[in-house]
Amino acid sequence: MTNEMGDYVPGSAMVVVAHPDDAEFMVAGTVAKWTALGCEVTYVIITKGDKGSEDRTMRPSRLAEIREEEQRAAGKTLGVQNFEFMGYPDGYLEHTIELRRDLTRLIRKYRPELIVCFDPRTRFFGDMYPNHPDHRASGDATIDAVFPSARDHLTFPELLADGYDTHKVAELWLSAAERPNVWVDITDTFEKKKEALLAHPSQLGEDVADFATEMARQAAEGRDFEFAEAFWRVQLERPDQVFKDNV
Repeated sequence: MTNEMGDYVPGSAMVVVAHPDDAEFMVAGTVAKWTALGCEVTYVIITKGDKGSEDRTMRPSRLAEIREEEQRAAGKTLGVQNFEFMGYPDGYLEHTIELRRDLTRLIRKYRPELIVCFDPRTRFFGDMYPNHPDHRASGDATIDAVFPSARDHLTFPELLADGYDTHKVAELWLSAAERPNVWVDITDTFEKKKEALLAHPSQLGEDVADFATEMARQAAEGRDFEFAEAFWRVQLERPDQVFKDNV
């Protein structure tokens, strides 16, 4: 169990995002904290990130290669052990049955205790800018893959036939939530977060460190630590759970 300060450390976690660099904004400080305490973390990057360039000479295939290299370097900084690049086109992501099945396969493969993804309910980030449609689609598909698809043996029976047995995720943490209910103290790992963000030079300049600092301070506002990452936490498997599995 965790309290509102996010003391809980899972044995294994999966971070599912739409693009390379999303995870560093969302959860890098928390990931660095968890891996230092023995948590096995898997990054799942759904799209190739092959549209994010203002360089008119950049080819999408080359950009995808660059961004995968950057993501691996950033994850290595944080202690991430496993990477899955799903290869969907950037900018066109939709919550389809095919995407849900592909995510279900990965959840059953790695069997994480906890999954972090975008909160699909967040349409805008304050009054700054709209949330990317890929972010929202990735969050929707991930939540539905967690519950009920990864859990139910009659859903995607072809996965069961391929050896991917069912799995129940215990915790779901939604990033970029408008009403978070758990805050993780990342003061000790904030430098790791900045280092990981700066591992994405094709997308981010040196000023990203200032932006990350401001966001982390705002997340920690009113608490007794300097920097935080905030999430909306859903406990799916609880000792006091009263609902039957097929509800």
